[in-house]
Amino acid sequence: MSTNIDNRFAVVQAALTDELDRQTARLKELTEMNADTGDPGESHTQDALLAATRRSVEQVSGALRRIADGAYGQCEGCAGAIPAERLEVLPHARFCVPCQQKQVG
Repeated sequence: MSTNIDNRFAVVQAALTDELDRQTARLKELTEMNADTGDPGESHTQDALLAATRRSVEQVSGALRRIADGAYGQCEGCAGAIPAERLEVLPHARFCVPCQQKQVG
């Protein structure tokens, strides 16, 4: 059973590492393109893309850190297990659904 869990985490870790590489490359590209065009709308869009990409890099990095620390899949709110279904959809999830709702609300 432990081997199945280890394999599942290895697959998740590989997918998150690939995502981190993609997002880091995107962040680099967006940063290099971040020239002032004089168009406030374009500048706002560029800033939003940079912020979203930075946030994605932080989320994926955090998930990889939690895997390394042995805390992946544990809710940061209640310390309970985050359901596997939630982690499949949102592999960087830090909270179970009830605790996430408390964070937003």
